[in-house]
Amino acid sequence: MVRIRGVHRRFGQVHALRGVSFDVPAGSMVALVGRSGSGKTTLLNVVGGLDRPDEGTVEVDGAEVTGLDEDGLSRLRREKVSYVFQTFGLIPVLSAAENVGAPLRLARMPAADREKRVALLLDLVGLGEHARQRPGELSGGQQQRVAIARALASSPRLLIADEPTGQLDAETGRSVMALLRAVVESEQVTALVSTHDPVMMALADRVVRISDGQVSE
Repeated sequence: MVRIRGVHRRFGQVHALRGVSFDVPAGSMVALVGRSGSGKTTLLNVVGGLDRPDEGTVEVDGAEVTGLDEDGLSRLRREKVSYVFQTFGLIPVLSAAENVGAPLRLARMPAADREKRVALLLDLVGLGEHARQRPGELSGGQQQRVAIARALASSPRLLIADEPTGQLDAETGRSVMALLRAVVESEQVTALVSTHDPVMMALADRVVRISDGQVSE
């Protein structure tokens, strides 16, 4: 699903990524592990087309991300790649159902089909009874579950999660991690997740350690 070869990324004097290479098999969950500042977020941004490397190539589902123009990158993010962030990123004035349905509305999915897909996803993440609540009425763990449901709305091939449990307590974080593992299997999606959480590492099919911008193991 993801093929990374010789990726370098520099920000001024900071060499954030130094020749990173590895693969992510389709249908797997890979945990990206490393200290703060090791290059994890930079690498996720490059893989997802939010940033461009200075050298090297990245392929996602057969498409060379590093060779796409802005229209191609927009299409990639709309059709193949979805994101889950540490800060949830929900729209405060919308209900849980409206947040999940937002990508489908942008894709102009018919209302009846959109409502069915939203209901299915909220049930999948255990929030079917909270569809009408707004983010401010939900706990942090519930908000992250809504964010995961929203990320799955457009049936992406690749789910990128950047420290998805970073703002959650340990118990809630474990339940969210278990949900991500279940989602990989039930929705047949591939996941690349940066984390410090040992539970996430245990649930992953593979752990890739990043140190000073390089794959250390």
